[in-house]
Amino acid sequence: MTMMLKVWNWYENRLSIHPVKTQVITSGVLWAVGDVTAQYITHSAAANKRLRLSVSDEVDAKFVIDWRRVAVTSMFGFGFVGPVGHFWYEGLDKFITLKLQLMSKSMRSIATKVAMDGLIFGPVHLLVFFTYMGLSAGKNIPQVKEDLKRNYVPALILEGGVWPILQVFNFCYVPVKYQLLYVNFFCLLDSAFLSWLEQKKDAPWKQWFTLHSSNGKRDK
Repeated sequence: MTMMLKVWNWYENRLSIHPVKTQVITSGVLWAVGDVTAQYITHSAAANKRLRLSVSDEVDAKFVIDWRRVAVTSMFGFGFVGPVGHFWYEGLDKFITLKLQLMSKSMRSIATKVAMDGLIFGPVHLLVFFTYMGLSAGKNIPQVKEDLKRNYVPALILEGGVWPILQVFNFCYVPVKYQLLYVNFFCLLDSAFLSWLEQKKDAPWKQWFTLHSSNGKRDK
């Protein structure tokens, strides 16, 4: 407990002296951990499938971390989530309180923040993530567009059902300077989810999301 308190005090000190740098490093580390988690989940799922099919594969039985993928995912945390997230939450709070002149913890203020976060930051975050991951894998622009068609809508829908709930608590109870840290802890799970989603390729359930989204647009 004492060690955790020391770590927290050290983090608070770093955050007050170097806020952007601290947020960037924290984001990069947590996204790296999230990707390792995603790799382990994917490996375990494949191993369980082989067991059900009674397939023996000595080579694939051992979990080996793809460090290149970890580095690529971590750089997304360093280069996008950390710096952009820092200025987003700082700027969002100033916009709500100074421009819209809403009380910081009022229901209207919280609802506006959740709506803006879900309608602006969330979609942009996913667009940048899948584009970056595709280009980092050596894919060309048409291939990246195909990946976006396959991954973007399922991720947007699934995350849209979770993040607003988490953000209500964030905007209601967490001080602004800690809001990205709060988000980063859940980004550990989010990075695992997005990395896993990106690796699922043409899974039938993803095709279902994409198909129904396309049908909805045509009906309009």
